[in-house]
This record gives sequence, C-alpha cells and structure tokens, in this order.
Amino acid sequence: MELGIVGLGRMGYNMALRLLRGGHRVVAYNRSEGPRLRFASEGGETAASLEELVQALERPRVVWLMLPAGEVTESHLWALCDLLAPGDLVVDGANSYYKDTLRRAEKVRGRGLGVVGVGVSGGIWGLEHGYSLMVGGEEWEVERLKPALETLAPAPDRGWGRVGPVGAGHFVKMVHNGIEYGLMQAYAEGFAILRGKEEFALDLAQVGRIWQHGSVVRSWLLDLAVRALEENPALDGIVGYVADSGEGRWTVLEALEQDVSAPVITESLLRRLRSREENPFADRLLAVLRAQFGGHEVRRQE
Repeated sequence: MELGIVGLGRMGYNMALRLLRGGHRVVAYNRSEGPRLRFASEGGETAASLEELVQALERPRVVWLMLPAGEVTESHLWALCDLLAPGDLVVDGANSYYKDTLRRAEKVRGRGLGVVGVGVSGGIWGLEHGYSLMVGGEEWEVERLKPALETLAPAPDRGWGRVGPVGAGHFVKMVHNGIEYGLMQAYAEGFAILRGKEEFALDLAQVGRIWQHGSVVRSWLLDLAVRALEENPALDGIVGYVADSGEGRWTVLEALEQDVSAPVITESLLRRLRSREENPFADRLLAVLRAQFGGHEVRRQE
C-alpha cells in the first residue's frame, strides 16, 4: 500500500517509519526540513509541500494527517482537500474532538472524498510495540485502509478495529484518554501516600516492581511509573505542572451532556488545572476568610 503522511512530529514520524519498515510506500511531508531529511535517511520518500506530496501519490490517493488537533489540522485538511480529487481518502489521526470530526467529514464528503478518523494511542513506544487504533469511518473506507492499520497495530488481528462511523473513533479515543487521566491520578496519589510514611522508608520503585507481577493494579502505566522512579526516586528537579491536551475536558463535557456521573475523571482533570496555579487565589481567599471569622493566623509572603 502507498500513502502520504502529513506531519512528522514524534508520533507521526514513528508511525511513518513503522509503515515504511512494514513494506509500504510512504511519502511524508513536514513543514520543517529536519524531520524530512531524517526520514529520507531511513529510506522514506519526502515532499517539500502538500502539492508535491499529492503529485507523488498515485490515484486514488490516501493521505494521513498526524498533526496537533485544532487549527493546525483544520487548515491543513482544507488545503489538502483543494489538491485532492474525488475518490481520494483523507485520514485524521490527530486527537480531534469528535464533534469537529463530524463537522469536517460532512464537508469533505461533499467534495467527493472519503474520510476516516483514527484515534491513536501508544505514544513514543508505538514504533516498537505497535499502536492501539480506534477507527471511525464507512466500512469500505476502513477496508481500503486495512493494510496500513494492520501494520501500525501490535498485530494484524489485535489492537485495532472499526468502532463505528466517522467520528466514533475519535469519540472512543476521547473517553480512553479520560480514563487515562483517572488512572494516572490514582497512581500518583497512591505513591504519594507511600512516600509520606517516612518511618517505613519505602523504596517506591521496589513496591512498583512487586505490583507489576500478579497484582490487580498492574498495567503499562505502572510500568512507566516504575521506570520513572528507578531513574529519579525523589523526582528531583521535576515541577508538578501537568498539562492537558483537551480530551479529558471533552470527556467531562460529554458526561455532563449525557447526565452520566464521572467524578474520578472530572476530579483528575481539576487536579491538572490546579497543578498549574502558583499560590492560587482561591487558597488565599480561604486563608483570609478563616482569619475573618476565627482570628486565625494568616501566613504572608516574605
């Protein structure tokens, strides 16, 4: 199979490389030259523009976008659609909001193009271990993409699947990431409690290694936690600032729209927001309120 890849960020580059190593013809475009040169050194083909990418592919074409969700994906999608012809297929592999995917798909199909949305999980380890692929699109579109999906997945018969029509793949990935927020928060809190019991002088990496085998809390996230704790047991030099890329927010919004209770995911999202606040205003107001009604001491900055 041949396909174009738009975006050679870390995830896009590794996916393009896995496809290349799997015997597919891959033509990759990236705005900056460095990743293109690196991919070319691996034996891949590159294009210096979207126009060049489209011209390098035989019709009917398949072009996979691996760009940050939002405006970057939006602008590249419409620029690409202006260059493609009816019968070509566009794949959005970003962590796009599923409602954006539905909106875009209607316009893309109006131009006679196919469109598939793929939620991709696997991070920086996907090149070695394969990716989890949650695919949304018409059956014939997914069937056309099947050779690439089988190569990107951990194995041809597992780790990927068509979960429904276009939009469904990004919806499933959104909820996947919401669950991920909750799991990460639980591990973080549990290890913080372990560390707080100073009289036991627990080796947190050792505890994690014990849990990795036979325990009901074993998981890949636990494996990564153990790896991090082995490298830096006290997490020295790490700032407790936790970003989010939107999926947790969208999951919480969906829960509210459906009247579904999701307190763990919601609280884990709020904890991420809290991690970015320095000397939060809300805490300062709590301190002065306590002083107002009870005369309690207020600590002041030096």
